[in-house]
Amino acid sequence: MKTAVFWGCRILTSQYAYEMSVREVMPKLGVELADLPEALCCGDPVKSVNDFAATYLSARVMALAHALDAGQLLVPCNRCHFTISEAKRSIEGDKKVSEKVSGMLAEEKLEYNPNMRLWHVIDFLHGFVGLEKVKKAVKPWKGLRLASHVGCQIIRYSDLGRVDNAENPTKLDELIGAVGAETVDYAEKLDCCGAHLLLSHVDTAFSLAGAKLRSLRELGVDGLVVSCPDCGLMYDFKQKDAAATVGVKLEIPVVYYTQLLGLALGIDQEKLGLHLNQSPVDRLLMKISV
Repeated sequence: MKTAVFWGCRILTSQYAYEMSVREVMPKLGVELADLPEALCCGDPVKSVNDFAATYLSARVMALAHALDAGQLLVPCNRCHFTISEAKRSIEGDKKVSEKVSGMLAEEKLEYNPNMRLWHVIDFLHGFVGLEKVKKAVKPWKGLRLASHVGCQIIRYSDLGRVDNAENPTKLDELIGAVGAETVDYAEKLDCCGAHLLLSHVDTAFSLAGAKLRSLRELGVDGLVVSCPDCGLMYDFKQKDAAATVGVKLEIPVVYYTQLLGLALGIDQEKLGLHLNQSPVDRLLMKISV
């Protein structure tokens, strides 16, 4: 089955390492990705202003994937996955919305496919590719202690049908275990990274990120694994700002799961975009190379 991929805005404008690592690991696991023919928005930025406009933009993403003859759509961004999932529910649950969306798409000779399956990187690797295939493809390590951060929007709200359990998400931990690393449980595991407050309450945003990283420093983990571009921005790119806000020195390596997986698949570090990470990933790389 052909898999279309929608990158969203954040990944293509700052979190290039996420895109690079996804593009590198998927072919190694037998997955061929098909890019949409244009860059576009999922609709999230306009949702509070015009809910239907956001729904239509998400529908257009799915329609462009359908035009590629793809039966499924991979959405690596948590926020985009959430927004498109809400739009899908709205279109399929409200006849008036469905008819209006279909009519507007028809003007571009596009068609909405209700059978389009949405995936995030985490459930795609866990459920579609499969844990066993991942385990067979990698060269596992031993001795690594890593923390995971799934982010908010792929686990909440539950009745939307999210990627993992809202109270006890395990898929990312199991994927980390598939490369041989141990995952460390911690009280702040489900706390928000603060990215949504970055434009309105900067200190609060950095306090949220800093508090989690401070706890991980106290636990002595070897690194933090993320799978969301907003979370990657907060914990990796903005780690120094978070440290200054909470008044501690932080040197926590932060990587995307696809970067970690790529290393276990034997892919070159630069191809995975590790040189673009702003946190001290060299500390993690040194432990992996031992």
